[in-house]
Amino acid sequence: MIRHTRLIRLLVVLLVLIGLGSYLSLFLGVTTIQPLEAVREWSSGNLSKETLVLTTLRLPRLLLGLLLGANLAVAGALMQAVTRNPLASPQVFGVNAGASLFVVLALLLFPALGTANLVYFAFFGAMIGGLLVFSFASVRGMTSLKLALVGMAIHLLLTSLTKGLILFNDRITNVLYWLSGSISDSGWIEVRLILPWSIIGLILAFSLAKSLAIFQLGQDVAVGLGQNITRIRMLAAVAVVLLAGVTVAVAGAIGFIGLMVPHIVRRLVGEDYRYVLPISALCGGLLLTYADVLARFIAYPYESPVGIVTALLGAPFFLYLAKRQTRSVI
Repeated sequence: MIRHTRLIRLLVVLLVLIGLGSYLSLFLGVTTIQPLEAVREWSSGNLSKETLVLTTLRLPRLLLGLLLGANLAVAGALMQAVTRNPLASPQVFGVNAGASLFVVLALLLFPALGTANLVYFAFFGAMIGGLLVFSFASVRGMTSLKLALVGMAIHLLLTSLTKGLILFNDRITNVLYWLSGSISDSGWIEVRLILPWSIIGLILAFSLAKSLAIFQLGQDVAVGLGQNITRIRMLAAVAVVLLAGVTVAVAGAIGFIGLMVPHIVRRLVGEDYRYVLPISALCGGLLLTYADVLARFIAYPYESPVGIVTALLGAPFFLYLAKRQTRSVI
């Protein structure tokens, strides 16, 4: 078990890094903002262009990055815990791709549909994507390598269908940027939209922490200790659909955070999910915030989708995990 002093030190480091990332996110970019000047103008009520950029664009963007990163990281941790598979994540499990496909279908069939209603299509698509991967991977026994192969195949299939719909329908070509994963055009409307769903999903996930900690001892041990395995899996699946679905509906398919963060956190705090889940939430928000800051400078002064940065970080990490799993099988 992780010692409390070590946990406190880790929390302090994470909070300091989140504070630094928040500062960079708020004050760096095409429009450079001086912190003291912004505070002075805001307190006096005499808002300049820079202060408006800070309050209407940068601040909601920061909050979205922290919240969506937490959603994806916790969703990935839940999937890895329930499947006991280190390669499981919303992207590898087809959840992101399924949500993206149904959101694009909704935009094509119902052009006037608001973002608030798109969330429900994203939830349904996330569920369909996950069920497809789980169904095919479960045939004749599920293994880590088989799950990764089936997951990536379903992910590529659903992504191809999504891009095909976009290419053959000029009305929705503007979502290509969004499908790469972006929070650059988001504002307070998106924050208010995702906040209730994210809170519900995170509370549900954290309520399962103790059961998941027991689950890691083995299914037979968990059943012997009175755990309802079916109930745990169903509730975890609902939490994953809520967290990943609302993220895709607002920011598109941001990949690999749900894969990388739980692995890093387990190395820091061990396998006890009473610590893994909340620390994953902090680390996920931290990672997405810094990735968003980096995305502003890839093609400066133009902004790039944050999904590009997470893919550049996550793809080598996924290959490393897949190679390690292959060695363990051999």
